[in-house]
Amino acid sequence: MNVKKITAVLLVDEIEPILPFWIDRLGFTKTIEVPNGTKLGFVAFQKGSVEVMYQTYSSVEHDAPPAMAAAARKGPTYLYLEVDSLDAVLRAMKDVSKVMPERTAFYGMREFAVQDPSGHFITFAQQAAPPKH
Repeated sequence: MNVKKITAVLLVDEIEPILPFWIDRLGFTKTIEVPNGTKLGFVAFQKGSVEVMYQTYSSVEHDAPPAMAAAARKGPTYLYLEVDSLDAVLRAMKDVSKVMPERTAFYGMREFAVQDPSGHFITFAQQAAPPKH
């Protein structure tokens, strides 16, 4: 068995507030959108080979088996995105509060973290130095 792709699906109250974060700030394209009443229930963003999806809690609760739906609201997700230019991401996030200030970690990654408008933690990182063992 070969895994061809893995994509995070982040669960949120509303999708609309996160659209500018991924599209305007980070340059992703919205590739899929599924309405849920008058709002969006699901959306996928893609940039190159990287994809992230968001789905509303109400959509999951309507769509998923009860055990999955019951676990949906347990807490934020943490994403770790390796980028080729941390400086470009810092510029894109210049007016976003950092939940982890820029640092170089012992494993050699220069990184910082923000929360998206729905509360999920997103760390951006770029290789800075060889890891220290």
